[in-house]
Amino acid sequence: MAGPRASDVLGRVTLVTGKEEFLSERTVTAVKRAVREHDPEAEVSETTGSELSLATLGELSAPSLFSSTRCVVVLGLENLPDESVAGLVDYATAPVEDVALVLLHSGGQKGSGTLTKLRKLPGVTEVKSTELRPSELPGFVAAEVRSHRGSIERDAADALITGVGADLRALAAACDQLVNDFPGETLTAERVKRYFGGRAEAKSFAVADAAFWGRRTTALEELRWAMDAGVAPVLVTSAFAGGVRGLARFVSAPRGMRDNDLAREVGVPPWKVRTIRDQARGWDPQALGLAVRAVAEADAQVKGAASDASYALERLVLRVTALREQR
Repeated sequence: MAGPRASDVLGRVTLVTGKEEFLSERTVTAVKRAVREHDPEAEVSETTGSELSLATLGELSAPSLFSSTRCVVVLGLENLPDESVAGLVDYATAPVEDVALVLLHSGGQKGSGTLTKLRKLPGVTEVKSTELRPSELPGFVAAEVRSHRGSIERDAADALITGVGADLRALAAACDQLVNDFPGETLTAERVKRYFGGRAEAKSFAVADAAFWGRRTTALEELRWAMDAGVAPVLVTSAFAGGVRGLARFVSAPRGMRDNDLAREVGVPPWKVRTIRDQARGWDPQALGLAVRAVAEADAQVKGAASDASYALERLVLRVTALREQR
């Protein structure tokens, strides 16, 4: 529900459902903004579903001495007492004209009967805050950047997700920062990595990706940078393990699958499939089997079987890149 007008929320009920708290909070903020733009003196109040009764709803929605316009936010609708359901449904059947009522339900089966009743009413608008699938994250990043009047390349969106992670709040903040620091410029993967390539997970995957590409010099340089930055050796072997598993699943997957189906088969987001497809051209099942063994040995070594973890990781890089070079 992007940028609602006052007429979209006043005299109506906005039903927000789903587990993604960031999107739910954004919807609530947008409703409050619309109400206050319509009436700067409007009063905003919050309560919880467990405390809501017909009497308290009447008090919250009643005109005040300063303004008849109100915005009432009810958190945790799933905890609404059974005896309050009928009263809430009656209110939602004929909402007060100058009141914007926002009901938040965090998902799940609890309170689903109340949702069913509310969804049938013409005065109720539902906004779903469902958790995004990995394949939807690049689109979210692009939309965030556009909302700040910027643009971002697809590879840069992928790099941002790799560097920041899948948390929507963190991704939104990163998009805001990047657009402000590069006003009027297209965001590239290089710029994104300059800002957000420092996370331990991102550094670990940079080492593994370069190694599975067969880029020995790059992989060793990334490894040294990771070690200098204090990245735990076990994170590096974990990244290698994830990389070799992805390649093995890709190589053994049935031919002719669509990217979305292939992504589910391999266990990666769809945007990662094209990278694995290119990497896999230098690998066959026998070489991957040897790589799996090399990763397992290095993992045991960095967990105590060897005295020098850095040496074990350098040896892992050399073994993996050599296996790809043989193809």
